Amino acid sequence: MLEPCEPAFTLHGRKALVTGASRGIGEALAIGLARFGADVAIAAREPARLASCAAAIEAEGRRALPLAMDVREVESVRDGVAKAAETLSGLDILVNNAGTEQVCPSLEVDEALWDRIVDTNLKGAFFAAQAAAWYMKADRGGTIVNICSLTSAVGVPTAVPYGSSKAGLLGMTRALAAEWAPLGIRVNAIGPGYFRTELTETFYRDEGWTRTMLGKIPAGRFGDLRDLVGTAVFLCSDAARYVTGQILYVDGGYMASI
Repeated sequence: MLEPCEPAFTLHGRKALVTGASRGIGEALAIGLARFGADVAIAAREPARLASCAAAIEAEGRRALPLAMDVREVESVRDGVAKAAETLSGLDILVNNAGTEQVCPSLEVDEALWDRIVDTNLKGAFFAAQAAAWYMKADRGGTIVNICSLTSAVGVPTAVPYGSSKAGLLGMTRALAAEWAPLGIRVNAIGPGYFRTELTETFYRDEGWTRTMLGKIPAGRFGDLRDLVGTAVFLCSDAARYVTGQILYVDGGYMASI
């Protein structure tokens, strides 16, 4: 007979790092982790843009640590992770959220565009995970959450560099989960559906696109950033202690219906 248990969804006492936390999904997740008890290092290329996020984290009674980090530069990533771990006295959680996108017909994609998107979305995430894993290994465990995309599994015209990076990020999630499970490090992903953010604003200004996409989402609405927080908290908490190598789509039923 199983002993009664109550999964622990709390993040009290955890130390987290969220990349790309100056806006949108990253900012929402950083504040959400703090609301559930974590101290949070928040990273962006322009640390001045982290002020509102830091203030919101501190309003939850948790510590905020703004960091300058360019995820396209490996040394910047390593320095940022090291500073987060040393200042917060450990690192239990990494959320790889930093990302970029630019719609472009594939025949017009040049090397500079490819490198900017893939280096930000995939290369940066790997080296952040690698740097964080050294601290997590020493502390006998931790959790990494990679922010993937519907394009991790679905092809989207004019988004080939982005889709390639996000499909690669899902592959990386699974490979690292298999390799690092013996170290006590869990690696999972979240696949957001259609959320209106500064990065995606251009799409939502097109009324025809908006009507078409809403018709494809069974829930009948676009995502609210708050819809992502519960998934992130679950994956980062002990409630998901036996969950690794998975992607959870938060998409109002879109993936289930295509």
